[in-house]
Amino acid sequence: MTLEILTPEKKIFGGEVYGVQLPGISGSFEVLDRHAPLVSALKAGKLKILTDKTNTSSYHIQSGFAEVLNNKTTVLVEGAKEL
Repeated sequence: MTLEILTPEKKIFGGEVYGVQLPGISGSFEVLDRHAPLVSALKAGKLKILTDKTNTSSYHIQSGFAEVLNNKTTVLVEGAKEL
């Protein structure tokens, strides 16, 4: 699955990942390979990138949106800081 994390200023992350955990406004959710199409609002919180089954990296994000389409997840947020 391809993941892109974008802010108004720059691209924070781009590449192939195993999955991503996101802070949705109704609760956290996870997107894995071949997930069904989805659009969700995000609240401020922790975004966790699963680079593979054992390695992760995390960001603290501000509010925004996530779109999943054709095995690509695009995360648009107001700001993000690597943890």
